[in-house]
Amino acid sequence: MNLRLILALAVVFAAGCSDSSGPATSSTPAAPAATPPSAAAAETTPAATAEESAPAARAQNAASGDATAALAALGFENGVHYVRLSPAQPTSSSPDQVEIAEFFMYSCIHCYNFEPYVQQWLMSKSDYVNFLRVPTVWNPTVRLHAQAFYAAEALGKGEEMHAPFFSEMHERNNYLQSEDAIAAFFSKFGVGREEFDKAFDSFSVHTKLQRADELARRYQVDSTPTIVVNGKYRTNASMAGGYDKLLELMNALAAAEHSMN
Repeated sequence: MNLRLILALAVVFAAGCSDSSGPATSSTPAAPAATPPSAAAAETTPAATAEESAPAARAQNAASGDATAALAALGFENGVHYVRLSPAQPTSSSPDQVEIAEFFMYSCIHCYNFEPYVQQWLMSKSDYVNFLRVPTVWNPTVRLHAQAFYAAEALGKGEEMHAPFFSEMHERNNYLQSEDAIAAFFSKFGVGREEFDKAFDSFSVHTKLQRADELARRYQVDSTPTIVVNGKYRTNASMAGGYDKLLELMNALAAAEHSMN
């Protein structure tokens, strides 16, 4: 395989699922297993050097009231590795918290592949970071999945069911394309049909769906997974240079924002 083809494949791997592409369907072939964060990912990101392993500390040292300057000192450029939103948008997090929102959809193979990285990052993220998952609602099937996400959350099973949602679609090829299929999936977690229906069609769930749609429009999200930091910066793996670089950039953006609080 020549170098040009390898580079092309790397770009495809890093790109997200787009708004116009819609969800995966039942004809989609089985997805490859997600690469664990501990494994090498040479096709997207070179191994981090020792200097690159502490972006948060370096961002705080470089920041002087201007996050853009702090990020530039780390090699991250506005318009290349991230986009600064104008105007910045208010967040739902407290003033002493830096909000990091991941826009995702369960049928997106890139979100599935990114999830192990997110899980590892969550174990070491800074206490001042408030992490939110925001499902996209781009079409009727994706909206059903977003509704299921918020129903699971309402039932107190959000964390328990999040990874299994991905596994059900990308490992078992069950894309949960109807309310009945989703209800059957919930039953595996001890949720009866009556309890499911009540949560799935609740006012609070529909309110959160509307909010998710509003946020995606406000942040101009058109692919998944997309990361928005503190209502000010939007980025993704393709822009950052791979999943590891995306996590590094997330930490750097959060640290720069925190240093200016």
